[in-house]
Amino acid sequence: MAGTCDAEPVLVLGIGNLLWADEGFGVRALEALHRDVELPGHVRLVDGGTQGIYLLDEVCSAPRVLVFDAIDYGLEPGALRVLRDNAIPVWTDQAMSLHQATFQELLALARLRDRFPRRITLIGVQPAVLDDLGGSLSPLVRERVDEAVALAVDELRAWGVDVRARETPPPEPLHAQSLAIGAYEDGRPSALDACRYGDARFLGARSEGAR
Repeated sequence: MAGTCDAEPVLVLGIGNLLWADEGFGVRALEALHRDVELPGHVRLVDGGTQGIYLLDEVCSAPRVLVFDAIDYGLEPGALRVLRDNAIPVWTDQAMSLHQATFQELLALARLRDRFPRRITLIGVQPAVLDDLGGSLSPLVRERVDEAVALAVDELRAWGVDVRARETPPPEPLHAQSLAIGAYEDGRPSALDACRYGDARFLGARSEGAR
């Protein structure tokens, strides 16, 4: 596709905590997008994790921003919602992101800087499970990841981005291989062996230190 918007920076941001089950949706959706499609060089994929306000410069530097995140709109667990531009609450009492205290503060500061993205789209999912330290996405939310990726592809194409299906695996991983969903899930103990108050992989060092 040709057009002036083709060369504009585009930020695709995944927000969430992989250690808390469905809170990791944003990062897992970004991971799936990276796995499935090729994007031109002016599109930057960022695993924002729980960095919050430290993502301000990233957001301010991109005229177009697409965000994957877990949201709280009182929807049915696993339901997807797409919000665009002014429909995304900024510095308000209305609950939206599970990371509201940081993500919406970030958007408010971008507006105060007069560097708010010209276009911003949020693709969010209502979580089903949150209280599972070390757990992966619940089956209900995991089933929606591909749909979220398809919505993102449609949005990027509407912005004039040339999105193409990958024919080969991506040359660079999105993040550390140990965090990739397959490796992450394979490394977790079975339900019988798992620590009831969290994943022993992340509590072992603490337990040893207490001896």
